[in-house]
Amino acid sequence: MATKTAASLTDADLFLRLWERQKLTPTLARHLLKLDWSAEDESRMQELSAKNRGGQLDELEGRELETYVRVGLLLSVLQSRARKLLKPTKPGSVRG
Repeated sequence: MATKTAASLTDADLFLRLWERQKLTPTLARHLLKLDWSAEDESRMQELSAKNRGGQLDELEGRELETYVRVGLLLSVLQSRARKLLKPTKPGSVRG
C-alpha cells in the first residue's frame, strides 16, 4: 500500500493500514457483510443530505454528514474485501 502524505491521509486510511496487518477470515467476512445502518441512521442521513442539497446545513450538521460519509466509505471497502474473500474461485485460479 502506498503511503499517503499527511495532507491526504484520512482516519479511514489509517484504519485500513491497521486492518491490512491481519488476515480477514471467512467468519469475520460474513459478519462484516451483515453490518448495516439502522433505520434511524438511514433517516438521519437522508435528512442531512436533503439539507445539504438545499444549502441549509449548519457547521455541526456538516461534520455529522461527513462522519456518516467517512464511516460509510470505510464500511464499503471492508465489505468489498469480504465479498472478494468469500467469492468462489474458479478451479486452477490463484487468489491474491
